[in-house]
Amino acid sequence: MVKFLIGLVTGVLLVFLTVGILFFALLRFREKPPEVANNSVLVLRLNGAIPERTPVEIPFLSEGPSLTVSSVWMDLRKAAADPRIKAVVLEPEGVAAGWAKLEEIRGDIDQFRKSGKPVFAYLRTPTAREYYIATAADRIYLGPEDPVYLKGMRAEIMYFKKTLDKLGVNVDVEHAGKYKDFGDMFTRTDMSPETREVINALVDDLYGNLLARIAAGRKMTTDRVRTLIDQGPFLATEAKSAGLIDELRFEDQMWGELKSRVNAGDLKRVKAETYARVPPESVGLAGKSRIALVIGEGDITRGDPDNPAADENGLTSAAFDKLLEQVSNDSSIKAVIVRIDSPGGEVTASDDLWRYMNLLSRKKPMVISMSDVAASGGYYMALTGDPIVAYSGTETGSIGVVFGKPNLHGLYDKLGITKDAVQRGKNADIDSDYTALTPDQQQKLRHGIDVSYQEFVSKVASARHRKFEEIEPVAQGRVWLGSQAKMHGLVDELGGLDKAIELVKKKANIPTAESVSVVMYPPRRSLLDLVVRRSQDDVLTSRLAQALPGLPFHAWIKGGFLRLMPYRIEVR
Repeated sequence: MVKFLIGLVTGVLLVFLTVGILFFALLRFREKPPEVANNSVLVLRLNGAIPERTPVEIPFLSEGPSLTVSSVWMDLRKAAADPRIKAVVLEPEGVAAGWAKLEEIRGDIDQFRKSGKPVFAYLRTPTAREYYIATAADRIYLGPEDPVYLKGMRAEIMYFKKTLDKLGVNVDVEHAGKYKDFGDMFTRTDMSPETREVINALVDDLYGNLLARIAAGRKMTTDRVRTLIDQGPFLATEAKSAGLIDELRFEDQMWGELKSRVNAGDLKRVKAETYARVPPESVGLAGKSRIALVIGEGDITRGDPDNPAADENGLTSAAFDKLLEQVSNDSSIKAVIVRIDSPGGEVTASDDLWRYMNLLSRKKPMVISMSDVAASGGYYMALTGDPIVAYSGTETGSIGVVFGKPNLHGLYDKLGITKDAVQRGKNADIDSDYTALTPDQQQKLRHGIDVSYQEFVSKVASARHRKFEEIEPVAQGRVWLGSQAKMHGLVDELGGLDKAIELVKKKANIPTAESVSVVMYPPRRSLLDLVVRRSQDDVLTSRLAQALPGLPFHAWIKGGFLRLMPYRIEVR
């Protein structure tokens, strides 16, 4: 009886909880756009990761949609045209975005400043990321005791071979392309000459971009900036004396100076998350032509074809193919921008994405916009022959294939575990974690990887209208930055969302001066969708990814041939 009552109460509570979620969700989606007062200032607080895709919104807890790259872009476009917005205040702190996203946001601020409205930046213990964004502002403020951690760049790669040796674990790795060094973290203790060559080239370009942007923003020479950075990090007074900061002020003092600057009476603050719900048409930005902005973000896997909506983590071909079909069949969509932020993943899933991307390209004018990373399988899916736009700091290329298989026999020995097996077929154990690959099995895998690599290079050559012999030398699994990729013909233009819209309007014969309506795909997702559809596998890989963010678990845990970038780059 007691168990029955407990079950009954639990069931009733779950029903009330579900009804409550639905009720508050309905209230959220029916609420009116926010009222923006005259003499308002858009406050852009950038903190943590800045995703491409809109995260799940919790209707009765969050005050509005979370910030994404495209929402920041749209907020600044609206604010420039909105007479109620008099200025923008930037408050970046603990930003975890990649270099390309920082370029986009910095460029959006530059574009906003053309409206004649001021931009003030207030920094709290900034690193190079926050300072990079702030240099686009008219004035940079810093707390009187806040240090500035501007001290150069460093790239590190972690290697696990000695740890695996102690555990008795061996990893068999095969790859096509001498730079496709994903497996090196398991088989080496330091960088190979090829890896060091690539990392040096990447850091040189990223550092050069940092120097150039700071020099332009602070009206210094790059040599002067280079000398200053060698003296970092800085105390607040040192940063002010060096000309890196305009004023040392408390935040309320900065607001007082902004009030004097705009000379418009009391200033009302509006958060970017709230302002995101202001419709573009209310400030004259929407047009009759609708352009889809389709977001593909995360490691590439196949997902669940029976329930594609359940795949919340990563870029799954099951869900993304359906999304591309939806856009393709929507007659109101005149053109498409596909925004890619992916290091790649499974070979078969990449093929599926490539197929549906090409089908969409045949029906709609299309342009590819690359974010922080569109490499390996993320680059493969972009091979439609349409224009590709990348930032100078986008990680792309990595045209290669890799396979890895752990052999845990030694670990099992240490744990006192043994396995005994009966098999038919000499390669039945090719994927066993208890045996190493035989020479015949290595040759078989080698053949499969080589065929996949040849197919990859051939697709690049076809899409880029080049010969195989021209592409292969710049393939080899090498990671390029966007500026380098443009020099080698792997991308067409350097730029961000504005450049992509410019190009796709031209392809769709939309007049340059005509405003367009940008429609986001996928749309905002509800909490109920997440609760009902999320699978246990998604939860597992999500937890692993949170525990070890440098490893691409969403793709690697699935096994098989991978078109995957060999490492993740984080600038510190």
